Amino acid sequence: MSGSQFDWAAIDQDPRFQALHKKKTTFLWGLMLFSIAYYFLLPVGAAYFQDLFKIKVWGPVNVGILFALSEFIVAWAIAAIYAQRANRQYDAMAAEIVRDAKNIGGSK
Repeated sequence: MSGSQFDWAAIDQDPRFQALHKKKTTFLWGLMLFSIAYYFLLPVGAAYFQDLFKIKVWGPVNVGILFALSEFIVAWAIAAIYAQRANRQYDAMAAEIVRDAKNIGGSK
């Protein structure tokens, strides 16, 4: 494919590309909204639910510390969920578009 020219406007208008873009964008917006909401639960909880966050769980470890550490677990889980979805769905859809890229709209 080196040196080949593609009709990028035609690829962008291809229904398969549009479907891929819509699926991926919708999924990513959902993940982003969830991650932002979860992220802001920490400062909101620390400010307005101090009694809950001060509950001791084990020694000096309290609910607030565990919730703060859970932010890392949630971030890794979101990354894993996206990678799994991308490997199963988006990569196959993109591979089909790449395979046909020269034929979409005719190559220049």
